[in-house]
Amino acid sequence: MRRVLIAPEATRSFGEAVAKALGQALTPLEERSFEDGEHKARPLENVRGADVYVIQGLHGGPEESPNDKLCRLLFLVGTLRTNGAARVTAVVPYMAYARKDRQTKPRDPLTARYIAELFEAMGVARVVTLESHNVVAFQNAFRCEALALDTRGVLIDRAAGLAGKEPVAVASPDPGGVKRAQLFREALEARIGRPVGFALMEKRRSRGVVSGSLLAGDVKGARVLVVDDMIASGGTMVRAAEALHAAGARDVWALAAHGLFTEGAEDALGDPAIAGWIVTDTVPPFRLEGLEARKRVEIVSAAPLIAAAIARLYEERDVTDLPAAGG
Repeated sequence: MRRVLIAPEATRSFGEAVAKALGQALTPLEERSFEDGEHKARPLENVRGADVYVIQGLHGGPEESPNDKLCRLLFLVGTLRTNGAARVTAVVPYMAYARKDRQTKPRDPLTARYIAELFEAMGVARVVTLESHNVVAFQNAFRCEALALDTRGVLIDRAAGLAGKEPVAVASPDPGGVKRAQLFREALEARIGRPVGFALMEKRRSRGVVSGSLLAGDVKGARVLVVDDMIASGGTMVRAAEALHAAGARDVWALAAHGLFTEGAEDALGDPAIAGWIVTDTVPPFRLEGLEARKRVEIVSAAPLIAAAIARLYEERDVTDLPAAGG
């Protein structure tokens, strides 16, 4: 089967980076928007019998909402299937609605599961994403193959550089991220060949209000790397950093796969409690354009890891030994 790579305009820059890592050009795509807001997309080359990988992040903005991008991705998958594609893999660097994977209030939706049902209804054979909010929930939501890569495969080299020769620790900013931080800590220990400390921050959220200030772990004198799946307003990271400093941390760095940088992020990014912010390029930092805070954000590309996953899937090779692969 031929391998075909497609990236709609909303994720074109990231798609081009993946294609470059694979040594392959993106297949051209016609996209048209109509006066009433409707949209269509079609490949400009034959896809019959092909193994197609559609790269589309589902973050909001700058011109399309998550719902716009989701709908356009689903219709594009349907179009490819209609035109004879043998297999379509949805490569979704940032998966919208992943946080809503359980009912926390009476009659809550399970939106993460509904997203999976939509993908399957359109004939998606596989889904690949980076740093799912909850890997277990992500894998259980899909009946098709679901591959979740995580930040160990992208940020561990930068973390090793930050570790230097001084004491270092990894922290989770909330109980839900403990497993993610533990795995990152283990990978960092293996990379630098010495012990890495660990800490956990308490966090409770109710009606949009975040509380909790307890910290478990010894971080005195250590550089602490706070690892999370995403940064929205940045408030969670700042709260954790303040508690870590109070416990004697030398300095604190914030690391995450997805930098959404929503309202309030400019203030968080300027907070001296955090020495630096490091995210991947799954979400372009368009909300920070022209802001002084942008200078404090370092971006590491996730495209090589995504490309490696695509190459192995296409060649029917094992993906379990990819850096930080699950599923």
